[in-house]
Amino acid sequence: MENLKTLILSALQVEQKIERIAHQILEKNYDEKEIVLIGIANRGYLLAEKINTALQNITEIKVTLHKLKIHKDKPLENDVDFSVDLDYLNNKSIILIDDVLNSGRTLIYATRYILESNLKYLTTVVLVDRKHRKFPIKANFVGLTLSTTLQEHITVDFKESEIKVFLD
Repeated sequence: MENLKTLILSALQVEQKIERIAHQILEKNYDEKEIVLIGIANRGYLLAEKINTALQNITEIKVTLHKLKIHKDKPLENDVDFSVDLDYLNNKSIILIDDVLNSGRTLIYATRYILESNLKYLTTVVLVDRKHRKFPIKANFVGLTLSTTLQEHITVDFKESEIKVFLD
């Protein structure tokens, strides 16, 4: 049987979601001196780059972007690779970004790591929330909440300058 993909969000729709998320981030952080975006490698970081660009277009607030890489299957058995020292996050507003929130495993372990800093605020962002939680975490800003079965898979396809979301 052939694997059919269903387009859930077109490139234009994804761009609109990113713009909306950027405005939501700015509304929550309008009085900050700096907004720190942390993208979870790999696709979360690619999404964070797009949100960073959108924020740069709408605010004069300093926005910095960093990459956090964790081993998604065995997060406690492997080192975390973070592009900046944890002390840099002290007393800052942090936006943690991933592409899809499914069980919550990746987001909660990334949160666990950055909470070793003395953060001012922590906000989470995902493009697609599937609502299949195994861990007690949520996304504060979501592009699309989608009801799926456990057998279905969401693919966020990053191709050059556009992003599309598929269900397969």
